[in-house]
Amino acid sequence: MNNLNDKVAYITGGSKGIGFGIASTLLKAGMKVAISSRLLENAEKAAKELGPEDKVLAVSSDVSKLGDEQAAVKKILDKWGKLDVMVANAGVGHFAPIDQISDTLWHEMVNTNLNGVFHSLKASVEALKKSKGYYITVASLAGTNFFANGAGYNATKFGVVGFTQAAMLDLRPYDIKVSTIMPGSVASNFNGHEPSKGDAWKIQPEDIGELVLDLLKMNPRTLPSKIEVRPTRPDKK
Repeated sequence: MNNLNDKVAYITGGSKGIGFGIASTLLKAGMKVAISSRLLENAEKAAKELGPEDKVLAVSSDVSKLGDEQAAVKKILDKWGKLDVMVANAGVGHFAPIDQISDTLWHEMVNTNLNGVFHSLKASVEALKKSKGYYITVASLAGTNFFANGAGYNATKFGVVGFTQAAMLDLRPYDIKVSTIMPGSVASNFNGHEPSKGDAWKIQPEDIGELVLDLLKMNPRTLPSKIEVRPTRPDKK
């Protein structure tokens, strides 16, 4: 995808944080971008910040529901006629010892983080076959490094990494590229956090956008299938 002008990307959870950073970067590269949020008003507000209506589409979707993702992809195809890049970014995190985390919070993480990436791919895969496109998941270093109070989050992100790598093998014959990005600490709105000057040491959302852009511009013969990324100098409080 050396020429990204008018290529179409769909980014779940694109109204803020990492998703917004990816959307902004791809727009600057000449792409058209659809962003989703569970609440349409949030997606619409972010879309107005990002760019003009002919370049940005706001859609509502709860990725834990396959029907929502199918409807979102249909809106994208109805507007632009194709889908070149699917970025499964939406995610949630709840942290507590395994004997204290509730069944409700456990299933919210599984349904959003793990089922969500499946639904995003299932809804978009036929369009990606036609465009010989790219499917990217945003996982986490928590998908390879386990930690106390993170059993639920670890389980889903380990699952996302495994799912993405297996999907990569399944979709290679269709010339669809598949990669997962595994960030460490990001200055995002994750888990209710409000970014501030104290987050300057962290990865910034636009840095993940640059990684996505690098993947799209990679020579077709080469596939970075799993990327770990972390702050250069972690905070040492």
